[in-house]
Amino acid sequence: MCLALPALVTEVLPDDMAKVEIGGVRQTISLALVSDVAPGDYVIVHVGYALTRLDPAEAEKTLALFAELGVTAAGPA
Repeated sequence: MCLALPALVTEVLPDDMAKVEIGGVRQTISLALVSDVAPGDYVIVHVGYALTRLDPAEAEKTLALFAELGVTAAGPA
């Protein structure tokens, strides 16, 4: 099973790439499928690609639900 997780964009890089943070884990992802992304935005990430921008309140709500379940970016707690 695969999950798409909300990630906070921390830096926009050249060539449609960005650095994001998911649950304290930082990684570089592709922004090729999403436009107008800026640092501070939340995006839904699946297999290294941002799929869409996400409302910050919705992102925080989703991340809180994952935390309640004990799920982090690294896997189950």
